[in-house]
Amino acid sequence: MDFILFSMLIFLETPMSERDRYISEKGSQPEKETIPKVLFNLGRITITPGAAQSLQVAEHHPVQFLARHVTGDWGDLPEEDIEQNKFAIDRGLRVFSAYKLHTNSTIYVITEWDRSVTTLLLPEEY
Repeated sequence: MDFILFSMLIFLETPMSERDRYISEKGSQPEKETIPKVLFNLGRITITPGAAQSLQVAEHHPVQFLARHVTGDWGDLPEEDIEQNKFAIDRGLRVFSAYKLHTNSTIYVITEWDRSVTTLLLPEEY
């Protein structure tokens, strides 16, 4: 996915109410937003049927988690797994993220070592 399309999807995923709340609290829109750096290629993006259903029930969009994953926000991981992801980016190994949904279920995002594919799946589908 090219970076401009990716950035547009992230912007579109931000609910208008959040932008309006920011403006009312701060008095104006932010002058300059920091765009997180994309750390690696996602490759082909796939999603299992179970993950797709869980995201739909929780009213989440996969782009929310793909954006976090590719920019180094790996969700609910212990420190040793975060360090392993940093090492994996430098060495071309698998990158793993885990995120809690509003429904308290968990979704995994895994990018393969060769960056050919990134998959969203449930823990029981791993």
